[in-house]
Amino acid sequence: MSGSYPNLRMRRTRASQWSRALHRENILTPADLIWPLFVTSGTGVEEPIATLPGVSRWSADGIAHRAKEAAALGIPCVALFPNTPADRRSDDGAEALNPDNLMCQAIKAIRDACGSDIGILTDVALDPYTSHGQDGLVDDGGYVVNDDTVAVLVDQALNQAEAGADIIAPSDMMDGRVRAIRMALEMNGHPNVQIMSYAAKYASAFYGPFRDAVGSRGLLKGDKKTYQMDPANGDEALREVALDIAEGADSVMVKPGLPYLDIVRRVKERFEVPVFAYQVSGEYAMIEAAVAAGAGDRDALVLETLLAFKRAGCSGVLSYHAFHAARLLGG
Repeated sequence: MSGSYPNLRMRRTRASQWSRALHRENILTPADLIWPLFVTSGTGVEEPIATLPGVSRWSADGIAHRAKEAAALGIPCVALFPNTPADRRSDDGAEALNPDNLMCQAIKAIRDACGSDIGILTDVALDPYTSHGQDGLVDDGGYVVNDDTVAVLVDQALNQAEAGADIIAPSDMMDGRVRAIRMALEMNGHPNVQIMSYAAKYASAFYGPFRDAVGSRGLLKGDKKTYQMDPANGDEALREVALDIAEGADSVMVKPGLPYLDIVRRVKERFEVPVFAYQVSGEYAMIEAAVAAGAGDRDALVLETLLAFKRAGCSGVLSYHAFHAARLLGG
């Protein structure tokens, strides 16, 4: 039951900064952030990404340095994505199973540099490794086949776990892959490796700069609408999340971020599990474009959008602005 004016003045608690802080319902800290990092070949290499201004690919030694910086700011986890050289890509994505691929090199470099001071989240999907840019194996008709792909994803997940990954994050959207990966981790001595499932990943127009970053945009044949979700659907997301939780996911992800805050809220209220969102490359690029055009202040835009994820119910956010935000937050 609410009071009425003038006994109740809603502006009363907003009148001073200390009071606004006291009544704040949600708080953003560096511990709410996961920093995605792109891995490239070589040593001492930094490759700026044109469509992601301020973001670069780094060789494994540079990735290790970035991870140390993140840990010092209080960021608890980094997420890794490789830009596999063209001569290592194939129709079957076999490089995903190489124990010395870019992903495994970066995992080991971070572990050597940081020990257990920071978590390492690794992407499980075949698109950084396939010559056709799809997330799985493709049949003669161009359809991404499910069960044969899952078998490869299981081996990919084990390869990353053996290298030292803390969280396996299957982003491929194949049916049944969470159960298969969970069983394989249990049977191969990795019971404490977490699974953060991309449970509600939409076939979005916001992924373009990411595909540039991992080198798959020019390779992609067709689209990903037969396995990523239709942006028109919300109830379907709840079915996907329910299945992945039942199959052994420790946490779930909604991707993209801001256009799908309604899905974040529905998932959190329905399942009461840790929910993460990915503020994807297109969202990052739009903020940077607005700043470049003089249409907004970067610091304010970054903190407001990240806080929106917390308000919607996120336990954490994957964001290319994570390092910048952590510095702003005093990490």
